[in-house]
Amino acid sequence: MSEEFVQALADLEEERAIEMANDRLDAGEDPMDVLDDLKKGMAIVGDRYDAEEYFIPDLMYAGDIIDQISDLLVDEMDADESETLGTIVLGTVKDDIHDIGKDLVFFMFDLNGFEVIDLGVDVPIETFVEAVEENDPDIIALSGFLTAAFDSMKETVEALEEAGLVEEFDEDGLRDGTKIMIGGGQITDDVRNYVRADGYETDAPSGVRLAKEWLGEA
Repeated sequence: MSEEFVQALADLEEERAIEMANDRLDAGEDPMDVLDDLKKGMAIVGDRYDAEEYFIPDLMYAGDIIDQISDLLVDEMDADESETLGTIVLGTVKDDIHDIGKDLVFFMFDLNGFEVIDLGVDVPIETFVEAVEENDPDIIALSGFLTAAFDSMKETVEALEEAGLVEEFDEDGLRDGTKIMIGGGQITDDVRNYVRADGYETDAPSGVRLAKEWLGEA
């Protein structure tokens, strides 16, 4: 059923994919296995978008499927409802409307006990600045899939530094206080250096591990 589930996700067969997710959970399958297949299916969706087989409305539809299946998984998994590990401001940066990766990151952060303020997609720089002012987060997570997002990430970080909301790097390339994490399928360490982020990850579980490491919860 795993391969069929991935294919249903890739083909955006909403009802079939949700029914199969329910069946797998009802059969006692590990929700993390379902989550792994969800990521595989959505990776194919991303590839089809790159190949111009899918378009923006298809990505939005895929995001709806993620939301529905994520709700099913949360019901089956032991989310940490004790003391919050930390606060994260999350959003896909200006000029990028991809929400598939961001939604998976939100789900994993939330499941692991973080309070997440999700700003959505194509988020203006000033919106990030306002959200950080209002919420005083431990981590700011900037998501972006398109290469054009790299400049938006850099400009967002610069605006946060200029507003005094995050520290600037010291001579060793380290930043005290609030950390900045960037993520996306095309992010590399060179991009991290360009953006002046504290760290980067290319998948949701790795992002959670990095956040916990920063906050001493690893």
